[in-house]
Amino acid sequence: MKPESRQALCHVTMVSCLCVAIVYMGIFEGAFVQVGYEHYAEAPVTSLPAFLAMPFNSLINLAYVLLGVYWLQSNASTPEHPTELQRARYLKDIFAGMALVYGPVQWLRIGTQTHPAAVLDQWFTLPIFAWPVAWCLYLDRGWKPWLFLTIECLSLCSYGLTLLHPCGFEVALGIHIAAAVCQALHAHGRYGSTCSGAYLTLGILSCLGFVVLKLYDHQLARWHLFQRLTGHFWSKVCDVLQFHFAFLFLTNLNTCQRLPPERKIH
Repeated sequence: MKPESRQALCHVTMVSCLCVAIVYMGIFEGAFVQVGYEHYAEAPVTSLPAFLAMPFNSLINLAYVLLGVYWLQSNASTPEHPTELQRARYLKDIFAGMALVYGPVQWLRIGTQTHPAAVLDQWFTLPIFAWPVAWCLYLDRGWKPWLFLTIECLSLCSYGLTLLHPCGFEVALGIHIAAAVCQALHAHGRYGSTCSGAYLTLGILSCLGFVVLKLYDHQLARWHLFQRLTGHFWSKVCDVLQFHFAFLFLTNLNTCQRLPPERKIH
């Protein structure tokens, strides 16, 4: 493993452990989260152990881990300059590390149905959406580690909205999604190609599916198609897809940004 990859995974691990410590200190005890199987359309199977009580909503979390491993092992798509290659690999591997952490955290929430696990699930969602914003700013402004750190810190702090209002998380998530989409559109307008445009479109559609299918989990269960594989399950599929398309879009821009127009991927 390259040094920048180890550094990226170390940074993700350190921040994740800090978040876990903060949550279990009780700082977010007042945060409103949904806990209990009644909030999911998938019926729990009592004969299975807790971590598989909702088998489909549980096992889908393996997809995040597989996605993280896949992108961690993939090569960064950059020009030949060694420094740029290291930076691109670090950006990619931070994102991959987030996927590796996020899958088990979501599974923990599904399996335990406890307040701290639900808080961690929500909280970890925000910096994942913030990282594409940082990555796009890197393409615009160059390597500015303090700017990236500031973005992620602001993202983590925004979860404090949950202590002010029951819909605080939804507000914070909406802001994150809007910021990520706007920054991606801006970066595509400056450096993109037909290929990156396709990835961006598929990513936005996946994000839409992620939000809508999760919100209408119970309503969709009236339809036979969503009774076994529920809306929540398909929202997780869309979430994994938007993660993957974000990787494809951002790594594609890493190449397109530095190529002359006649060499861009179409």
